[in-house]
Amino acid sequence: MGKGELEQTLVLIKPDAMKNSLTGYVLAQLSEFHTGLCFAGLKVVQVTRMLAEEHYVEHRGKGFYSALLDYIMGFLHYPDEPHRRRVVAIVYQGVDAVQKVRAIAGPTNPHVARDEKPGCIRALGTLVPILDENGKEIDQRMDNLIHASATLEEAEREIKLWFRPNDIPPEMRAYETQGSEEHFYYKGETVVDAYAPGAVCILAPGDVAWASDLRALQTLRQGLPAPYSLRSIVAKYLLNRRVSFDW
Repeated sequence: MGKGELEQTLVLIKPDAMKNSLTGYVLAQLSEFHTGLCFAGLKVVQVTRMLAEEHYVEHRGKGFYSALLDYIMGFLHYPDEPHRRRVVAIVYQGVDAVQKVRAIAGPTNPHVARDEKPGCIRALGTLVPILDENGKEIDQRMDNLIHASATLEEAEREIKLWFRPNDIPPEMRAYETQGSEEHFYYKGETVVDAYAPGAVCILAPGDVAWASDLRALQTLRQGLPAPYSLRSIVAKYLLNRRVSFDW
């Protein structure tokens, strides 16, 4: 996919947008009427720590990383209402989808968004100070309402992280898929092919997976390095499921 061709991009409507009843506003701004883009996939997700860590992997080790995870998981905006901790994940499809959505979203920093592009979605966001145990400000968290993929490469990584193939209609899947011919179980940060107590089934024969996920699982099962981490593959297949381990 390239410029002038159909592209796909990931949008996340974050917990602060939910808290401030801005979901409808965001969807209206990104509507087919305004953008020429259409939904390829949409779902409500309770974000696990595994998914949050993989989504923000490039920020690991930074001062705001822990707060960022709590933010996307909904703990900060719904500390006492776990049933309301959710994100709306959307795949938009259309010509130049990545840049169209980024333009409507605006700059990542809400204060910059208000100065440079008033009226964009993120201009309604805010900055929240992050304090250490002594109450000293050590960083800032950007409550910027939505996430939007920055590049085509990032869009592919993020769509495959948040969506299974079956979350998207077959005619609208932008990436290669493949049916699994065997079982893959996740247990103790490893992938195994037979059930054992404490293991969770990720794929079974007949299940459709992203071909890149399937190749990576086969490689990881052999103890070899793969281009994708096991957790980045497992995260989406466990979304909105109750399992017996902390993930």
